[in-house]
Amino acid sequence: MTLHASHDGGRLVLTQGRLTLREQLPEEAALLAEGKPGSLVWIDGVPGDGTVGAATMTVAAARAGVYRPGWGLFAITRTEDGTALGGAGFHGPPDGGAVEIGYDLSESGRGGGWATDAARALCQWALGRPEVLTVLATTEPGNRPSQAVLERVGFARVADRGELWAYELTSPPV
Repeated sequence: MTLHASHDGGRLVLTQGRLTLREQLPEEAALLAEGKPGSLVWIDGVPGDGTVGAATMTVAAARAGVYRPGWGLFAITRTEDGTALGGAGFHGPPDGGAVEIGYDLSESGRGGGWATDAARALCQWALGRPEVLTVLATTEPGNRPSQAVLERVGFARVADRGELWAYELTSPPV
């Protein structure tokens, strides 16, 4: 399925079929970091804990002057109605040809393939940038649902990073 990238009000928007990823600029991420819905309608009323944590990372990067548009947090939304189901994004801009992704779904958004779709779209977009050769991801050893997402997208498990299982993707997702 074709990935469409556009810009709306200075934010990157990635759309692929039923999925739309809407970049959350630092001002919007600040609201999410406080657990507030911001301008989004969340399936469970507010963003989940993982999305709140990712928003905090985006705000910290902006305050440190290292935030780069396109390389932060995106709201995972349904294309049909814009309902936010979770968050996905990058742990920062590319470094040495590599970029790391993460994702989180609200309780009511789980089990429908949304994390897989979001990870696939992020990887497709990132690997289409000349500065990205590898997409990285980590999971806790007991997080089988997250591991299944990475496997479905085409990631391969590599050497662990401390207590975390590490994965990488070097070619467009499957």
